[in-house]
Amino acid sequence: MKKTALILGATGGVGGAVMRRMIAGGWTVRALTRRADVDLPAGCEAVMGDAMDAASVASAAKGAWVIVHAVNPPGYRDWDRLVLPMLDHTIRAASASGARILLPGTVYNYGPNVFPNIAEDAPQTPKTRKGLIRVEMEQRLRIAAEQGQCSALIVRAGDFFGPGAANNWFGQGLVTPGARPKVIRNPGTRGVGHQWAYLPDVAETMVRLLERADLPAFASFHMEGHWDHDGRQMVEAIARVLGDPVVPIRPLPWWLLRLAALVATTPREMMEMRYLWRQPIRMANDRLVATLGEEPRTPLLEAVCTTLTDLRCI
Repeated sequence: MKKTALILGATGGVGGAVMRRMIAGGWTVRALTRRADVDLPAGCEAVMGDAMDAASVASAAKGAWVIVHAVNPPGYRDWDRLVLPMLDHTIRAASASGARILLPGTVYNYGPNVFPNIAEDAPQTPKTRKGLIRVEMEQRLRIAAEQGQCSALIVRAGDFFGPGAANNWFGQGLVTPGARPKVIRNPGTRGVGHQWAYLPDVAETMVRLLERADLPAFASFHMEGHWDHDGRQMVEAIARVLGDPVVPIRPLPWWLLRLAALVATTPREMMEMRYLWRQPIRMANDRLVATLGEEPRTPLLEAVCTTLTDLRCI
């Protein structure tokens, strides 16, 4: 039988990647959308509604086997007002339909007390506002699973890059979409490692886990993704893919971002996450490898080439 999935956030990076992987895998896929003219691929049914409307989510989730909760307020705006109500609507819809909730996790949940190597069972003691909200989201999912309301799967990964998403550090900090870059910016410090996650690999991992019959009611996994051990591997891969003429690699001007943060929301929220670039932070994937046998991983140069092509940089 075909499994049915409802995707919240299908036009975003993770939601779109999971949607495309599920369609390719023969799933029946629906996407909750507020716009009638949204561009969705063949094989995905558009369902009009809003993640902030409980009735819309419940109606769209009828008969769903999984709800992919990949929706976030755009530009980091209004997290404190919107994020938790949207998740509550998903939990109620999953409880009514018997669906498992898939939540893309973040490293925001952790504080310096568990750096630099974060185990999958590490305590979550965040130091930022967004981190506190993400911890509350996962706690609500755990409680719902323990109470038998629904089951939940969390897959946590590093900074996303890949086709279908420009709203990330790769497309906003390292390069500028729309033309061949004249400069590659590096937000990190030389010698400080950083963790990256290629979206098609994230989607592949998520779907493989969802299709297993032995997951507990509440399951959480870390992906290792692409570990940039010295903070130079990603930017140098971009330079190699771009080829001649050589594109210079320069530090990200954080001082400009700090000035922009005085008047704009997105730079302000990006500044809050600067601590993730000042020290090496690496998530261990032991539980994931023990479950799947391996972690899906596209070679870095191939992943970077696909990403730059999608961003119209080559």
